[in-house]
Amino acid sequence: MDPQPHMPSPLDRRRFLAGSFGTAGLVGAGTFTAGSLLSACSTATTPGSATGTTAAGAAVAAAGAAAGPPTDITSALAVPGSPGLVDEAVYQRRVDEYVRFATEKLDMESPTGVTAQLVRAHREPDFTWDTNAATVEALKESWDRFETWDDVRDFRVMFLLWMLALADGSTPSTTLSPELLAKTKRSTVDNRYRYDDPIPDGVVDNQVFLTENHIIIGLVTEYIAGKRFPTDTFTVTGLTGAQHAERSRQPILDWIDERARFGFFEWHSHVYMVLDITPLLTLVELDDDPEIVRAAGMALDLCLLDMAAHTHKGTYAASRGRSYKGDKMSARNENTFTANKFLFDDTDLPYVRASERATVCFCAAKRYRTPQVLLDIATAAQPGVVRERHGVLVDGGAPVTENPQAPYGLDFADPDQLPFWWSLGALGTWQTTDISLSEAKEHRLFEAGEMAQIKVLVDLNGGDPARVKAWTQANHAIVNFALASEANTYAWRGDNVTLASVVDHRFGEMSGQVHSWIAAIDADALVFTTHPVTPAKKTTDWSSDGKPGYWTGEASIPRSAQHERTGLHIYQPAWDETTDALLWAAFKYRPYTHAFFPQDHFDEVEQTGHWTVGKKGDGYIALWSWRAPTWREYDATVLATGGMTKPFDLVAEGGPDNVWVVEVGEKTDGDFAAWQQRITATEPAVERNTSGFVVRWTSPSSGEIAFGSTGPFTVKGETQPLADFPRHSSRFGTIDHLSKTHAVKSDTSKLQLDFDTMTRAVI
Repeated sequence: MDPQPHMPSPLDRRRFLAGSFGTAGLVGAGTFTAGSLLSACSTATTPGSATGTTAAGAAVAAAGAAAGPPTDITSALAVPGSPGLVDEAVYQRRVDEYVRFATEKLDMESPTGVTAQLVRAHREPDFTWDTNAATVEALKESWDRFETWDDVRDFRVMFLLWMLALADGSTPSTTLSPELLAKTKRSTVDNRYRYDDPIPDGVVDNQVFLTENHIIIGLVTEYIAGKRFPTDTFTVTGLTGAQHAERSRQPILDWIDERARFGFFEWHSHVYMVLDITPLLTLVELDDDPEIVRAAGMALDLCLLDMAAHTHKGTYAASRGRSYKGDKMSARNENTFTANKFLFDDTDLPYVRASERATVCFCAAKRYRTPQVLLDIATAAQPGVVRERHGVLVDGGAPVTENPQAPYGLDFADPDQLPFWWSLGALGTWQTTDISLSEAKEHRLFEAGEMAQIKVLVDLNGGDPARVKAWTQANHAIVNFALASEANTYAWRGDNVTLASVVDHRFGEMSGQVHSWIAAIDADALVFTTHPVTPAKKTTDWSSDGKPGYWTGEASIPRSAQHERTGLHIYQPAWDETTDALLWAAFKYRPYTHAFFPQDHFDEVEQTGHWTVGKKGDGYIALWSWRAPTWREYDATVLATGGMTKPFDLVAEGGPDNVWVVEVGEKTDGDFAAWQQRITATEPAVERNTSGFVVRWTSPSSGEIAFGSTGPFTVKGETQPLADFPRHSSRFGTIDHLSKTHAVKSDTSKLQLDFDTMTRAVI
């Protein structure tokens, strides 16, 4: 199942953005083997064991540090069981639990399902499964992706490579048919890995190449496929596998270096973080290059640090650069939920997704283990405030100039840097117009289904770069809805509730997938607001929505501020029907904002004036709207309700401009009735004038707060920062913006990463 729906809505974000058993020769003659991959897959029985390690590897592990760039594969990462890593016996118990869940049923329709069976077969000598069910016909959906040059086939390549690595023929249960192996090899060798590779005549390639996760997946699959089949000629380019591996090696290191400097552009995406994790883990486990293995392992640490710092009862509870309705209405449906539960064990909820990509890889992993400090961060008591900065600032509304200067020594005009800018979703910014149009023309990008809609907009401006620049600048609040510009995020995590926001981010502009804020008690009892573009979709499919839609994205991003347990969110669109008639016809937004407040998942929900207050267990959430909020009733035979029977859609009619105030609390703040009385005793004071809003309120936890459409955010008279956050700041450590030295620590463990010297220490 794909991690995101593919809906044929016009001008959606992706359309705008992309725009051994007698078979050794088939499995490949590369330098990595399934034997090396799986030698540590048998269940560990002794805590701290590190079976199969060399003396050199053990020496490194004993020191707890990887001192200097690695010179051999055994020193690339601290071996499982080393001090500073998750307890190995605990880890192996988690592997057993998940693998048995994932293999209860045969899922032969995806490479991941086949891979899960192979993982268990390597772990348990007595385990058998019907390998005859793994056929070319069963995997038809994967082959169709290749034969029709469809999107997300890069995901398929990644797991076909895992399937090949694990199907070593060492036992009947690790043996796949020669026909299946041959088909798998053919698909990887025939695949087109880059947007600027040749395109066969008559072919339109619909693969999305240029988002953050697609870039690293494409590079990793090209690299690993090239190393597995080094002497084969790859059909599209005519290069050998070895040449493909060589040309993708440095770009992989560059991508990792960018994440070390800038963080993740699709920040805290509970959809796509696992699609960064999986290719990195693929490098760690399927490659033999010590530098690549260490770099990928260190980048994987960064992924898990971001997740750990925002984990609350199994929920990846943060604002998100990219999200979908199907993932955001309950943490059970988050693409990260299974991996989060497996890694951090912070929820008693059962696994939902069998054969989840990243988790299957973690179960097969020999080399990578989670640093213990990341588990400590995820499960810490009263972890408090986390502030972070992600991405690179690109202002699509800045005046058009000749030769615009890119930040940080980057270049808007360099074709080699186009993937960087497009991975920021900067296709709709005037600064990238020249290079985007020239590359699109040279490499036939506008022919693809995901890009053809954009060509319509280009053609409206005669294909003239100067006109396109002027038009995109004038309409930047609309056309840049894919832009993942620099984001400063703030979160407060308690024991029973959490609150998180992206602060002062692209105020009033449309975003196809941004999730601006969330308050969560657990996986189901969570609250957020949006300004919808479309009405609620008439479907009983709970996951179905547009991009942007009714629950997905924002027609206008609020100006948000947060101080610990108090958040303020001002909706004030920066565009309307007078901005551009064509765009208004495509993206006409709703004249209201609304909140998701699922009453079925709370113990109590009460309304007092404009306040809606909910309790579940020992966690409390209070939400106030300047415009009167009312519950919208849904007919479950017409509109999806997700199985809920009580109203969950809290609508503030009267206009697209509104102020929402949220406060969260816990039992330690007093019993619910008393807390509710303190919250609702006063309503925020709101002034609305021609320039926007001014909001003042005395919060029980924060004291006197003031905020507005313009100006500072103050708490007790003191101005609070809304920008220029560190890369990471919490009680576990501070990582400076742009620093490539990262260190976090708990009371008992520590992780140190230096991406300049490529050193890693787990203590």
